[in-house]
Amino acid sequence: MNVFITGANRGIGLGFVQHYLGIGCEVWACYRNDRGGLTKIDNQHLHLVKWDVTQDKPTSIDGDLPVKINVLINNAGVYGPSEDADQSLNAVTPEGMLKVFDIDCVGAVRVVKMLWPSVVKAKGVIANISSKMGSSADNTSGGCYAYRAAKAALVIVSKSMAIDLAPKGVRVITLHPGWVRTDMTDDSGLVDVAESVGGMTQVIEHIEKYKPGDFVAFDGKVIPY
Repeated sequence: MNVFITGANRGIGLGFVQHYLGIGCEVWACYRNDRGGLTKIDNQHLHLVKWDVTQDKPTSIDGDLPVKINVLINNAGVYGPSEDADQSLNAVTPEGMLKVFDIDCVGAVRVVKMLWPSVVKAKGVIANISSKMGSSADNTSGGCYAYRAAKAALVIVSKSMAIDLAPKGVRVITLHPGWVRTDMTDDSGLVDVAESVGGMTQVIEHIEKYKPGDFVAFDGKVIPY
């Protein structure tokens, strides 16, 4: 099985890499500049791809891109201005919002635009990693304008991908990883990477249980949005 993962050099993305290599898959792992945890993996089934998702295509690839992709995981993302106060209504800037939107939402569109023919050949799955913070129904605290807006937009474009690619045999789902202990959360999350990734890979494996474009948490529960 061929798996393609963006934002794969640390945190959840690196967890996906380790999971899929562990079950014998060929894995194409993307990083922006720093290979991070990928440098510690010695596995002939790992292929490194340098791809900043603000760009339309990779700048370097270890070998060739896969002809068929069984699972494409759009994981690359940023929180944006690190302090919550910097994403408040008073402090957030258009420039800051657009930067987060470009990476967290448009980046996934760029990747799918380039790779969807390979996913079609495998009748594969596209999993877009969003966040429950992108759910309007779940928003009871306000704030986080840049991150919430970008992750909400990703849910919507993911739904459109699900509708557009279904006739071609491709299934698309949006995933919420939970509040995970990673660099992005300053290791303050409620679940660890292995639990989050283990849950999300189960959702991907049993995607037929869900409607096209559903927004699903790592524990398998559908999230209203």
